[in-house]
Amino acid sequence: PGSEELRPEAEAACPVARRRSTPGRKRWQELLALALAGQVGARGVWLGPPLNLFAYSQISSLVRRAALTQNDNHCNYEKTHNFKVHTFRGPHWCEYCANFMWGLIAQGVRCSDCGLNVHKQCSKHVPNDCQPDLKRIKKVYCCDLTTLVKAHNTQRPMVVDMCIREIEGRGLKSEGLYRVSGFTEHIEDVKMAFDRDGEKADISAHIYPDINIITGALKLYFRDLPIPVITYDTYAKFIDAAKISNPDERLEAVHEVLMLLPPAHYETLRYLMIHLKKVTLNEKENFMNAENLGIVFGPTLMRPPEESTLATLNDMRYQKLIVQILIENEDVLF
Repeated sequence: PGSEELRPEAEAACPVARRRSTPGRKRWQELLALALAGQVGARGVWLGPPLNLFAYSQISSLVRRAALTQNDNHCNYEKTHNFKVHTFRGPHWCEYCANFMWGLIAQGVRCSDCGLNVHKQCSKHVPNDCQPDLKRIKKVYCCDLTTLVKAHNTQRPMVVDMCIREIEGRGLKSEGLYRVSGFTEHIEDVKMAFDRDGEKADISAHIYPDINIITGALKLYFRDLPIPVITYDTYAKFIDAAKISNPDERLEAVHEVLMLLPPAHYETLRYLMIHLKKVTLNEKENFMNAENLGIVFGPTLMRPPEESTLATLNDMRYQKLIVQILIENEDVLF
């Protein structure tokens, strides 16, 4: 009582709470109180119920979002090297241990994204500090999501940013948005434009007046990802979460699995869900609610690790439900 600081458990839950006498301190207290369904007294004394697991996870999400968005121009997403066996011409030294690479063929491995050359055995010890070189990234589509954003030093793939900006600028009220397909050849044109020109690609209404071409290009980008936005590693956990009958427990389970996504995937999913929520706010004109968008984006954003038609069919309703939950609760989950 009478202390100027938050309780120790609140400090431990969120490092931001440790700030002293800053102009934003009161605002942070309000955010923490809202996340924990508690309240902060006039002198900063914590009042309210004991912290529960979902409250902790909400604070974790708050901190993670702040870390992801603190600097839009510089992204420190961790990325593993993409090593492939390589035959070097002439003498070559390992860039990890600095020892000579012996042999005439297949002397070591090279990262196809950044060009790092190491012994095969050394590759197991190299830290996840790959910095992709744009000269080595030949395509935008079909490129690993984290690789693309690190190569371009952006938070999200430029395809996602540019397409969503175009759709929100002129297409939110378009009937059947994302459900109606554009002409396949025009969608392929957009894909080639991004692969050829990157962020300089022109997808304006002057070139592509039909907004369904842009939505088709965005969906195609997600389908072409070698690792889906909702990764193979988290797929089964999301499906299990969707099967929980209690809505509150299901929401908590979904939130916990979200925290397992790689940062670039999490940020891309977060940005997309904010956009899709805007789509649902125009439901009277576009006739697209969260359930309809779940049907469209379920199999687009998440695919089972094993190519099994039966498993895909069995999981379709859960895929739809996951995306629906993410859209309807984006303000809570992200």
